Formats: sequence, structure tokens, C-alpha cells
Amino acid sequence: MTFKEKVNTLLIECLLEKPSIFLIDLIITDAFKVIVNLDGDDGVALQDCIDVSRFIDAHLDREEQDYSLEVASVGVGSPLKLVRQYKKNIGRTLIVKTEAETIEAELVEADDDFVVLSWEAREPKKIGKGKETVQKELKLPYGNIKEAIVTVTF
Repeated sequence: MTFKEKVNTLLIECLLEKPSIFLIDLIITDAFKVIVNLDGDDGVALQDCIDVSRFIDAHLDREEQDYSLEVASVGVGSPLKLVRQYKKNIGRTLIVKTEAETIEAELVEADDDFVVLSWEAREPKKIGKGKETVQKELKLPYGNIKEAIVTVTF
């Protein structure tokens, strides 16, 4: 079993005990720096990162392979990668990039195949001059999303 396979197996085992936490990224560099990025249905607490770090550390032997370990939650501006992340962010505003456009919209719905986005747009009036505000909605398959980031408002 390679070092990466061993770390991956340990992560799966550890996260089985924390069903609301899930793995976003596992990166192992050539210098054996292990970087684990986590997310959670209700966010990730510092204690969750500590628990995962200690679990991995306790089951790896530095005599066998010297490594460094970094366990963290995904950052605020990190793109959404998993369907589970979209589902947990229903009701929040996203900036979604597709091949054709960039949309800032509310995530209204997310299932296993699509997201539904809703936003207001200014468009020319159908009759007369000027513009009017219209409500737009788009059902978008995950495959058409190049990048989606949750916006943070203060």
C-alpha cells in the first residue's frame, strides 16, 4: 500500500465517525506534505480539524515515512466542488461561471443533477422605452458550471 493510499484509507475511516464532515481535497506533495481540506454540512469546527489530524498522526509511522500534515476547512472564497456543497448552500448567493456568462444568483434548489438559480435582471421593456426589473430562473446541470463560489455579505 502506497503512502497516499494509506492516508486516504485513514481519512475514510476517520470521517465515518463524523458523518457531517466530508473530504474536499487530499493533496500529497513530492516532499510528503499532506494537505487535507474538509467541509461539513454544518461547517467545520476547529475541533473537527484537530480530531482528524490526531487520528491520521496516530496511525502513521514517521519512522516509515517522514511527512508534514495540514488539516483545514475550505476557505470562504473556495469554489464549490461537490454536489453536497451545493445542497448545503441552498438559499445563499453564488457567483456562477459558465462557458457563456457569469451569474450572481440565489441558489434555490440543488439535486444530484442540476442547480436552480434565481436572480433579478434589468431588461428592455417589451412595450415602450426604458428597462424593467424581471425575475430570472435557470436550471443548470453541474457539467455546465465552470466555477461556483458562495458570496459573503457583511
